[in-house]
Amino acid sequence: MSDTASQPLLRPVRLGALDLPNRVLMAPMTRARATNAELVPTALHAAYYTQRASAGLIVSEGTWVGPDAVGYINVPGIWTDAQTAAWAQVTDAVHAAGGRIVSQIGHLGALSHPDHLGGRLPVAPSAVNPHEMSYTHDGPKETVTPRALTGAEIAATLDDYRRAAENARRAGFDGLEIHAQGNHFIAQFLNPRLNRRTDAYGGSAENRARLLFDIVETVTEVWGADRVGVKLSPYWRNGTTFTADEELLADYDQLLKRLGDCDLAYLHLVGPDGGVGGDDTLTAFGRFRAHYRGSVVANLGFTRESGNDLIARGLADAVSFGAPYIANPDLVERFAQGLPLAEGDRETYYSGGERGYTDYPAADRP
Repeated sequence: MSDTASQPLLRPVRLGALDLPNRVLMAPMTRARATNAELVPTALHAAYYTQRASAGLIVSEGTWVGPDAVGYINVPGIWTDAQTAAWAQVTDAVHAAGGRIVSQIGHLGALSHPDHLGGRLPVAPSAVNPHEMSYTHDGPKETVTPRALTGAEIAATLDDYRRAAENARRAGFDGLEIHAQGNHFIAQFLNPRLNRRTDAYGGSAENRARLLFDIVETVTEVWGADRVGVKLSPYWRNGTTFTADEELLADYDQLLKRLGDCDLAYLHLVGPDGGVGGDDTLTAFGRFRAHYRGSVVANLGFTRESGNDLIARGLADAVSFGAPYIANPDLVERFAQGLPLAEGDRETYYSGGERGYTDYPAADRP
């Protein structure tokens, strides 16, 4: 399938206010290249994203909304003027190359560590240790019992999201994606094992989703809903805390229905890794389609063939690719020409510097 016209992935699509020339999206990927104390993106970030500007849409690596959100080493933020100015250089370079890029903003919550926070405890929905690993400058460390946010602190956190959204606009991004996937902050609020609150942000599934909807409302006031996406991973499984059982999946079914009323640009959904209870990828995305009215971007382990098939079946409007974009900056062109994909060097995924980041070449054309 090398004919461009025959590949659904290569056809234009409109997601909200975003007009995209193809449906091959670059997924957000932490690459740990902001190796400076201010967590400012550098010229290396601009080169990296510009090399991949032929993507229908680039979703930036997750960027911290504030100092209390930090939880990994060398990951940039978007809460300071210096960070915002540096991101503007990235977006300018991507736009000059004909690309489109949205900013993914997020918060690590309970998965952070005092080492990232000047000795302060991480904040979370409740004082429950997720028993996972936090990656610090001194290597992996076990998470600690976090501190439960007060109501006033939740309001302050919403202000952090608003400031990040405003800074993303100042930096020239084309839109915004809310990081609500995996085991991060918003997903912790959605999880009844970690969220044991008894106020308006805990208890029922509807209350546990309140923070997400408050964040959606906050950032859409800045951007407009048609330039905002949300990324979720209903099938995420990790340890004993995040288990995609049928009860939690049913909560996500209702969450998707409610998000359909928000008129977002898109919902970015991560499928099952190996399946849950017999569900395979097609079944999972059929389930998502049944509950969400709006544009769907599919993620997790897709190839050119499976991505084209998913769109042809009407189960997604676009597909995002993570690992393939590490070693294939010209991924769209390789799909169009039916060229083989290069393999990324895992040893350099988070190593810092140009090696394994901006030194992957485009494919030789036949």
